[in-house]
Amino acid sequence: MSRWQPDARERLERAALELFAEQGFAATTVPQIAGRAGLTTRTFFRHFADKREVLFGSDEMFLQAAVLIAEAPPDADPAALITGALTAFAATHLEGRRAEIRRRQEIIRSDEGLRERNLRKRDAVSDAVRDALTRRGLPAVTAGMLAGTSATLFSVALQEWLDSDDDRTLAGIMLDGMQALRTALGSVPAPAPAATQRP
Repeated sequence: MSRWQPDARERLERAALELFAEQGFAATTVPQIAGRAGLTTRTFFRHFADKREVLFGSDEMFLQAAVLIAEAPPDADPAALITGALTAFAATHLEGRRAEIRRRQEIIRSDEGLRERNLRKRDAVSDAVRDALTRRGLPAVTAGMLAGTSATLFSVALQEWLDSDDDRTLAGIMLDGMQALRTALGSVPAPAPAATQRP
């Protein structure tokens, strides 16, 4: 009898999260995950490169952000582009899944290797956004600062959303955060001109 199932990926994710929570990430093996899901290890590896990918998923977020930035009109505001890309991703991929994502984050925080992988994922988001902005003609320094800020904004907003139990959306928290950042930067006085050195 064929073990192919149309919901195999979802079943594997559920089984993995259950096992990670029950016995820890390090102690859980791929055969255990496949067995809990009623599937084969071969099926597991058709969907995931390794057990870490169950927690981190694909590169959808930064690929989607890069595409939205690249396809935007030439005169679009870069900060608005970034915010729009991240809030669109939040609305379509994360909203309504707070309990599940909270469980994933708890598992990630419990393992040093997973915490490092999470930081690399955040760097990858920043790099993709920076590259998309430089292709639009922004100076490298400006693109890098905007990209790094957007990755930090997403990370902080995500944690705020996961830590709360109110009805705020992740997209709404990100928009509030971006507005607060714009206000704070607008109130910073301009630096004094650098003194000219005499020969």
